[in-house]
Amino acid sequence: MTDPINPPASPAVDAAAAGRFFEDFVVGDVYRHRLGRTVTETDNVWFTLLTQNTAPLHVDQHYAAQTEFGRPLVNSCFTIALVTGQSVPDVSQNVLANLGWDEVRLPHPLFHGDTVYSSSEVLEVRESKSRPEAGIITVRTSGFTQDGTVVITFRRTVMVYRRGYGPTSGHGPKANSTASRRAAVGLGQQSAK
Repeated sequence: MTDPINPPASPAVDAAAAGRFFEDFVVGDVYRHRLGRTVTETDNVWFTLLTQNTAPLHVDQHYAAQTEFGRPLVNSCFTIALVTGQSVPDVSQNVLANLGWDEVRLPHPLFHGDTVYSSSEVLEVRESKSRPEAGIITVRTSGFTQDGTVVITFRRTVMVYRRGYGPTSGHGPKANSTASRRAAVGLGQQSAK
């Protein structure tokens, strides 16, 4: 019987979950990021309010209706955060540090109800002069809607750990006793008295 608390690891799943290390990046490679995300009005309003952005174009339907767009625009800082997040499994799962976002372009507005997808192309791979345990990669990332309309492009530079360096990521703590395994497996089950 398989231990439900500490199941055997699947090498393929573990390798994919581990993300890329410095040695895995090759100039010219393109990663089509796996997850898409439909943007809601709530996403836009919450993000705009959380970041204290006072532009009515993002939160005031009446105001936005009077613009050339006729409706609110999604906050562009939300757009860069979303597309950056979508790229993490392929680009920066093993990041030591973000070094910069450059050449950010927003060629088309993003609206509530649009679904955003993204991809990244590796532009540069180089050794770090100051950190032997890491290297530096630069990618060009593009975010686009369900119909292929590009809504954002940017260059991102990150310092990524080399394989075998940096912290390791587990899947939570291992159960340390038979009693704790039983408690975790039998949650909600009571023995009859």
